[in-house]
Amino acid sequence: MPVLQINAGPDGPGLHGTPRDLIPALRQGLNRGGPIVIMIHGYKFDPQHHETCPHRHILSLSPRRDCAKAVSWPRGLGFDGLSRDEGLAIAFGWPARGTIWGAYDRAAKAGRALATLIDMIGQIAPGRPVHLLAHSLGARVALTALPHVGAQRVGRVILLSGADYGETARSALQSPAGTNAEIINVTSRENDLFDFLLERLVAPPKRGDWTLAHGMPLSRNTLTLQLDHPETLRVLRSAGFGIAPPGGRICHWSSYIRHGVFPLYRALLRRPDDLPLVQLRAALPKGCDPRWSRIWPAGWTVPSGATARPQTPL
Repeated sequence: MPVLQINAGPDGPGLHGTPRDLIPALRQGLNRGGPIVIMIHGYKFDPQHHETCPHRHILSLSPRRDCAKAVSWPRGLGFDGLSRDEGLAIAFGWPARGTIWGAYDRAAKAGRALATLIDMIGQIAPGRPVHLLAHSLGARVALTALPHVGAQRVGRVILLSGADYGETARSALQSPAGTNAEIINVTSRENDLFDFLLERLVAPPKRGDWTLAHGMPLSRNTLTLQLDHPETLRVLRSAGFGIAPPGGRICHWSSYIRHGVFPLYRALLRRPDDLPLVQLRAALPKGCDPRWSRIWPAGWTVPSGATARPQTPL
């Protein structure tokens, strides 16, 4: 059982496609040694609809073949059922279709179900931290879960093009679980259009707040990694992670479809002691490029306000 399919339901987490009790399935899956990784999809997926089910797409070991974005996250993270100590991958589904406002609200509700799931795991396998990998609105699910989770139950959290605000991250980081977790905020100027649209459509929790690309609080346990920055790619290449350069100016899915990204995520989650945040922070570029700098290259007239917002300390 390398991948366990679980959804956020109205009464909390439950197994996908079956009324069977979740606890026995968790106990069986947690018999394996190795890391525990919960993978959380973003906008437009819904496990209750066949065509948009994440368990047939990015969260599957064998995703559908009719979509170029259907990259298997569990396989990319090293889960294939071939090793006894490879750990347990949990594919976490939630209803992310409909309007952006409805999905944004449901993401927070899914966060409560995720928190319940993490605490269940903590009771069954105490002392084994749970890692999270989340894309887009899945980042909101992950961040809103942290304030409701017991201390020291979450290890590393990798957010890919996260669709939420810095204030949500601040609240998460100030919680007992967030104080001990490490949050790696993977961003790219390819995602600027999507960040801009979220800021125009969804009211921030605090006036003047920015999305995570420029709004992640600075802290000893946070790191923002701009994946389209040439110097970032050079540093990662020198460390053994050859990640392809971005293929376009606008892309919301680049953080998981670019060639070479999953060996990095796999190492960050499976070998965290080999890649400490303090070492990564010292090697990577300081700060991020301004918004729109990928759409308006050097020499073009950049719109007013297109500056890189300084990250603020926690």
